[in-house]
Amino acid sequence: MSARVAVLGAGKVGTVLARLSVAAGRPTAIAGSGDPAALGLIVDVLAPGAVPMTSADAAAQADIVIVAVPLARLGTVPAAALRGRVVVDAMNYWPPVDGVLSAWEGATRSSSEIVREILGVDVVKSFNHMGYHELDAWTRPAGDPDRHALAVAGDDGAAMAAVSDLVDAMGFDPVPLHPLSAGRVLQPGSSDIFGADLTRAELLSTLDALGVAPAAVCP
Repeated sequence: MSARVAVLGAGKVGTVLARLSVAAGRPTAIAGSGDPAALGLIVDVLAPGAVPMTSADAAAQADIVIVAVPLARLGTVPAAALRGRVVVDAMNYWPPVDGVLSAWEGATRSSSEIVREILGVDVVKSFNHMGYHELDAWTRPAGDPDRHALAVAGDDGAAMAAVSDLVDAMGFDPVPLHPLSAGRVLQPGSSDIFGADLTRAELLSTLDALGVAPAAVCP
């Protein structure tokens, strides 16, 4: 049976990811910051087939939970409902949007390591280094020479494998990185990867230039 997906965050990134998840044949729930009933029209237009739920209900019924809220709102994510799920951090630290957040400002750790600490659950970093327009536009079947790549950084091999499978089903080539701290190169301002929309070969070449080696899916 296909993994059930929950997307927490109904903004531009969240609705695109929910739409891609539905297109990939995954049962998909989506949650915003308010009443799920108020999401009905948005979901019908932007992510048809996804089911609006509260964040807690969406996470509780999912196998994979993609967290795509502004980092300033991370405290609204129901951390207890994430336990036992594969949790994907699709977020970036954007001071112009989030304001200056002391936990992330000037941090020497990767953004996802801080997210993991705050949520109290292991996370996998993915879906953050490609813009939402590009996520929507660049889906391609496996083997297509124009297929783009998405990095999947994490510590847990089984969680990375589950997210890699979802990335592939959504129409992108997964490139696993281990450990989670390697995901720092995916962040804004950290390397040429962020916003570059690379094929697998291009992403591997860029990682090599940075001295970051791809990992087996199950390290």
